[in-house]
Amino acid sequence: MVAGGILFSRILGFVRERVFAHYFGNAAAADAFRAALKIPNLVRNFLGEGTLSASFIPVYAQALERGDRAAGRALAGAVLGFLLALTAASSLLGIWLAPLITDFVAFGFPPGTRDLTIHLVRILFPMTGLMVVSAWCLGVLNTHGRFFLPYAAPAAWNIAGIAALWTAATWRPGADTVFLAKALAWGTLFGSLIQVAVQLPACARLVQGVPLSLDPSAPGLRTVVRSWVPVLLGAGVAQVASIIDTQLGSLAGEGGVAALGYAQLLQNLPISLFGVSVAAASLPDLSREADRAEAARLLRDRLGAGFSRIVFFVCPIAVAYVVLGRSLVAAFFQTGRFGAEETLIVGGVLAAYGVGLLGFSTVKLFASGYYALRDTRTPVIVAASSLAVGTLLSLLFIYRSSFGVAGIALGSSLAAFLNTVLHIEGLDRRLGVAILGPVEREAAGRVLFASALAAVAGLGVEALVRSTHPIMAALLIYAGFGLSYLLAAGLLGHREARRLWRTVSGIP
Repeated sequence: MVAGGILFSRILGFVRERVFAHYFGNAAAADAFRAALKIPNLVRNFLGEGTLSASFIPVYAQALERGDRAAGRALAGAVLGFLLALTAASSLLGIWLAPLITDFVAFGFPPGTRDLTIHLVRILFPMTGLMVVSAWCLGVLNTHGRFFLPYAAPAAWNIAGIAALWTAATWRPGADTVFLAKALAWGTLFGSLIQVAVQLPACARLVQGVPLSLDPSAPGLRTVVRSWVPVLLGAGVAQVASIIDTQLGSLAGEGGVAALGYAQLLQNLPISLFGVSVAAASLPDLSREADRAEAARLLRDRLGAGFSRIVFFVCPIAVAYVVLGRSLVAAFFQTGRFGAEETLIVGGVLAAYGVGLLGFSTVKLFASGYYALRDTRTPVIVAASSLAVGTLLSLLFIYRSSFGVAGIALGSSLAAFLNTVLHIEGLDRRLGVAILGPVEREAAGRVLFASALAAVAGLGVEALVRSTHPIMAALLIYAGFGLSYLLAAGLLGHREARRLWRTVSGIP
């Protein structure tokens, strides 16, 4: 259900980005909008679903598990009040400090691009408060077993952006990209409001109203905040990594930040569909099982199963991005101002992100294992160490190689692998058992072999359809790749392939 909600939203996200590519390409206004959106997104991710669920869901789920719905309701209201107060202050501060924030995040921008970025930041920053309320809705709904709605709600955000950009371009034909960027910013802000509005009724039914409270003594609030602080530090590390990517992209010349943004959209799709969905669905159960007598075995089994499921879906996508990514970029973005040259650049960035896709996708699952054990500090230390390594590698690849902007992505990818490996080693020591035992390693080997066979098939199809329209070519290439992968994985006896076949065919 999580993956279904994310897929629904992401499909509209791709439509939104195709419209964006058509009107902006890799122009300076595209850089400005990407950077401006990155800045309030930083605060949203810092205070929102990426951190709140790790501290709020375990405490809220335990209250409901005890049957104490009154305590759960009081906790939900206190957390909501705390978040609103915090984000209101941060939004006002962000609007006031927009010039300083822009200079920090994108110090390589020329004066005209910098001025537009500052203007867009001031429009977009109030979005942070709305998105944090959306994160609160996600925590409540997930704990009550409602998974589709909170992950599908961002579809409203995408629809509003598409409508705003299309309306502006239709109302003023031939409008410059600066005007279009401002229109898109206002549409994005309005979409955030709709995203919250579609979730609040369901939350109100589950917690019997919207129990907004500023009571600092609410039961469980201090526990949530104490657990939240280390998670915030960990999220801060992740956001610092994102800022560093933007900073380095702004130094890569016009189009550098935009190229990273286009590639990250494709990169984030499998991470969200399979990495985030498995971690999000696992966290409530991991939190309940952490207090049981056989906690180590239960956690190990759930984490191992989650890892195998993510690998089955993400590993072939990673291989496809590395080998066949350019055709996918052409299909999604090559239109209007986005031409063949832009496809070549973004395709290289996507291939570099593909190298670390499995690391990006699995780290949230293993971090959830620590959160379930009430350890929110270790993931911070691991993430900080990986960030330092990734930054050094990105600088090395940019200045000591011919990778260009793709070197930024490659450094991040290698750091993501290191991050996951360190998480696994720590959990092995904590639980006293190997998270990835012989079963998981053997299944991963089968997936890798099947992915390699599928890549050969995909390259064969690509050679046959070079002169076809990019969209049709990508459909044929990835259909050949996907069918080859599923056939190979099934013949190799992978249980996820057989389970998927039974689900689709209805044959036991």
